[in-house]
Amino acid sequence: MIVNGLKWMFLIIGTTIGAGYASGREIWQFFGHESGLAIILFTLLFVTSCHVVLSISFRHQTDDYAEVLLELMGPRFSKGYDVIIVFYLFTTTGIMIAGGGAALEFFHVPFSAGVIFMCVLLLIVAVRGVKGLTGVNSFLMPVLIISLAVTLLSFFWFNADIEGIDWKTQHNWPAAFTFTSLNLLPLVAVLSATGKQIRNYGEIWIASVGSGVTLGGISFLYNESLIAAAEDIMLYEIPLFALLKSYPDYMTAFMAVLLWTAIFTTAASGLFGLSSRLHSIIPLPLWALALVLLCLMIPVTRIGFSSLIAFLYPLYGFVNLYLLVVVLIHPFYLKKRS
Repeated sequence: MIVNGLKWMFLIIGTTIGAGYASGREIWQFFGHESGLAIILFTLLFVTSCHVVLSISFRHQTDDYAEVLLELMGPRFSKGYDVIIVFYLFTTTGIMIAGGGAALEFFHVPFSAGVIFMCVLLLIVAVRGVKGLTGVNSFLMPVLIISLAVTLLSFFWFNADIEGIDWKTQHNWPAAFTFTSLNLLPLVAVLSATGKQIRNYGEIWIASVGSGVTLGGISFLYNESLIAAAEDIMLYEIPLFALLKSYPDYMTAFMAVLLWTAIFTTAASGLFGLSSRLHSIIPLPLWALALVLLCLMIPVTRIGFSSLIAFLYPLYGFVNLYLLVVVLIHPFYLKKRS
């Protein structure tokens, strides 16, 4: 139970920590000053959302998100959100591929070559299906989490002022809802494909609480560190590098590799969720669907990493607020119906 619970936990974290999150751009976009309470609320909302989605998926033994959406929203609204999820997964996976190309530019790899390299690796994972996805996340996520946590803790220790946080002036608390709703769509898409492989509710509790507490803790450290480096953030396409400017070059290079890892795992999750959904509509093997989707996503990467995040992420966060509300009230609706 514990091993499988951790496997789903790493899948959740791998789905959430992508180009926007790991680079710090997404954290800075939603949080910033007076956001301590917002991050605590996000942790609670995230744990609840993961538990609800995994429970529905397990109960219905699903292999794509259509049936989960149907239970949450009913036949009318589920069709509309089905289209939204497909569009979301397509554009955000394109963002991840663009972020992967941008991250490899640190090593003087041309952007186009970085994009092609990432597409080839994504196709290899797609061929192996859900086992390939969980295997990649189980191997890469612990390394990423530990390395990112150590980096943030060291910067936080020497630069941030934990005593300076005024818990009475936490005016940015509504950001918890838009930030959670932004990350909810990929979770619904990816976790809904795991229903047939979950064995019991203990795994769901381990995955939900573990991922929520881990992401909440990292988000708090990241946000407070970015506040301490606020004057330098505008000079960097990737805010994480503003925290690393005083570190040795090898440390920056190592974190660039980890950043690319986070981007890759989220792109793999998005591509898997999208391929799984379209597989029930288009009679093609999953790897063939993945290949077609990757070819269609390449033009999206030309828009630019930071431009895509700045425009699409707040938009998706707002649009998905209704889905978040439905997920949060679903346990009460089930209790009332029973």
